[in-house]
Amino acid sequence: MRFFIVDGLRKVAPQFEYVSGDPVTVPCRLIKSATELALMQKATDITVAAMKIGISSLKEGMAPSEFSEIVATAHRKLGAVNDFAMANFAEASAFPHGSTQPQKLKKGDVVLMDCGCLVQGYASDISRTIVFGAEPTARQLEIWNLEKKAQLAGFAAAQLGAPCESVDAAARKVLTDAGFGPGYKLPGLPHRTGHGIGMEGHEWGYIVKGNQLPLQPGMCFSIEPNISIVGEFGVRHEDCVHMTEAGPQWFSQPSVSISQPFV
Repeated sequence: MRFFIVDGLRKVAPQFEYVSGDPVTVPCRLIKSATELALMQKATDITVAAMKIGISSLKEGMAPSEFSEIVATAHRKLGAVNDFAMANFAEASAFPHGSTQPQKLKKGDVVLMDCGCLVQGYASDISRTIVFGAEPTARQLEIWNLEKKAQLAGFAAAQLGAPCESVDAAARKVLTDAGFGPGYKLPGLPHRTGHGIGMEGHEWGYIVKGNQLPLQPGMCFSIEPNISIVGEFGVRHEDCVHMTEAGPQWFSQPSVSISQPFV
């Protein structure tokens, strides 16, 4: 149940004892079956295709809402339910979940995109960062490459039996060693490195400090160590993985380079 329902019940029926259902629901959804993984892979493949369409449609003067509508339409045409399709340009890309300020795309802007869809109730979630219409500056390229290094460090740490928090720690260490943070301080990584994914875009299996849950086959989660530099720009590479008996496996392959967001 959502919190407001439980909160309302407590107010009108305080004589009852209320307990969390997590011990039942979390194990039911934490480990995905082969069929569930296949649906998530299909959702991922559709989002990759939709984002490619969105990126090819970027043009000077465009607003983020125009990009969102293009990707949402592509999600639907490709047979999925559009879940979300967001983009932020230039300085607004430093805010991990966007800005309400009006934005118009200009050459040389960093473009941070975050998109996902649902296939038979199962979710995808992918973020990409590019530079629009111009060669990246040395600063943009430096931060983009640092973000890639952090994401790959998180992937390398995602080993069976390791605690979820170890993935966050490995990715965050790359950024701290480069002078960002420490911890959640800005400029740096202001949120957890990842979240579980399945029947919801965000569910249990959080990749965050303090979560000592061991990684197990069938667990699915994002690896997305965002770098936020307020007043400049932000960079996020987000791809989801599922744990196999041999270790982590990507649903979507990470960006190749700043000019090649998809393999």
